Amino acid sequence: MMGPMVGKKLSVMDAFFLAGESREAMMHVGALLPFAPPPDAPPHWLRGVFDELRDVGAVESPWNLRLRWPGMLKSPVQSWIADDRFDLEYHVRRSALPSPGDERELGVLVSRLHGGQIDFHRPPWEVHFIEGLTGGRFALYFKVHHSLMDGYTGARLLASSLSADPDDADTPMFFLRPPPARPPRPPAAEGEAGPDDGDVTNLAALMHVVREQASAARDVGASVRRLLRAGKDGDRDLVAPNQAPRSILNRKISRNRRFATLQLDLDRVKAIGKAADATLNDVCLALVGTALRRLLGELDALPAEPLITMVPVNIRPKDDPGGGNAVGAILASLATDEPDPLARLHATAASTRRAKAELASLSRTAIIQYAALLMAPLSLAPVPGLGDLIRPAFNLVVSNVPGPTHPLYFRGARLEANYPVSIPYHGNALNITISSYAGTLNVGFTGCRDAVPRLQRLAVYAGEAADELEAALG
Repeated sequence: MMGPMVGKKLSVMDAFFLAGESREAMMHVGALLPFAPPPDAPPHWLRGVFDELRDVGAVESPWNLRLRWPGMLKSPVQSWIADDRFDLEYHVRRSALPSPGDERELGVLVSRLHGGQIDFHRPPWEVHFIEGLTGGRFALYFKVHHSLMDGYTGARLLASSLSADPDDADTPMFFLRPPPARPPRPPAAEGEAGPDDGDVTNLAALMHVVREQASAARDVGASVRRLLRAGKDGDRDLVAPNQAPRSILNRKISRNRRFATLQLDLDRVKAIGKAADATLNDVCLALVGTALRRLLGELDALPAEPLITMVPVNIRPKDDPGGGNAVGAILASLATDEPDPLARLHATAASTRRAKAELASLSRTAIIQYAALLMAPLSLAPVPGLGDLIRPAFNLVVSNVPGPTHPLYFRGARLEANYPVSIPYHGNALNITISSYAGTLNVGFTGCRDAVPRLQRLAVYAGEAADELEAALG
């Protein structure tokens, strides 16, 4: 199944995202997908498509699941159940920009939609069809609560609604697709517990989980001690928890959002990485670091110490269909104290290499525990006065989600970009997510409107940072 099963309790990470929900800190993720219309589309083509989708009765799991106790988000026994009053018209909506709408107006609308809280009395997701862009273009804005699924799964499911064939007019939307068949349960070997050995099986499973978690906790403790020791020894490449400086990015946030986008040529960024002996992700982090150094410098708010980013890491097997949350994390320096752009890239690359090597020494369970440990200080940020007394675990989040490599179409309309829309939080007012698509890198900058000023300027500076690196590399 692609998502939580009916009646299944939330995982630790799923419950974490649900427990973090508040009026200001809303834990949903999203995506903005602009499209060029089919060449032969009639004037009211999109209205017809919208009405067709809205009139469909049943949807597939997990899109019909809601919380069993929507008024008790932090309940330790929370679970998903089928919504017996599911209303597709509530979840699939139509919006319009004043025609002809431009990219700025689209960003304003998405900022407003992303600042609205999910209704937990219903399945926690929405799709908005947005009309009125120049040239007859339109966009889809999708959001889903992170407790239902992570960004990796959401990106895959969104892509499943699109087709590589521009003449395909029958590809169903993601919420109408059946989940993949679950593999049959292998028969119990001789001497193993079978279906009738319920109590023994449950006890054995519980003991296995306890031993696995205890072993992972020991490994995480040893890893944290190594990180702290590296910091004491002056090792700048290996970043320890709570090493990040205080900054304007680490304040309490309001419920208002601001969203900006940037699209870069993928081959261009790869060429920079190849010339600098750095990975694609290292280059992306360096562009972010350069843009932040420039913007915070203009605001007279640049810390003397380098800003630290938390980078989520997907830990699923290659053939895992997704669902729920399976995410680890590393900490890396953005080297914002370094004035030279090429030296900044090299410092960031060295930091990510060391962090990945440390992560490789941990089990999957330990990686998830370590990620939860990094996120734990965020729970203290909303407490009045307390957030100002402790150093932040990190200054911002920068994610990289791989996307489709070839052009995709929705009923003949060509997808132009795939911009992720992410989660700001108390103590972490800026979240940047990057998604690849058909030879491009699509960057979504999501921030608290009140804590992070001039977000659009940050996106512009990140694009200009690529010019600086190319010039530095000759």
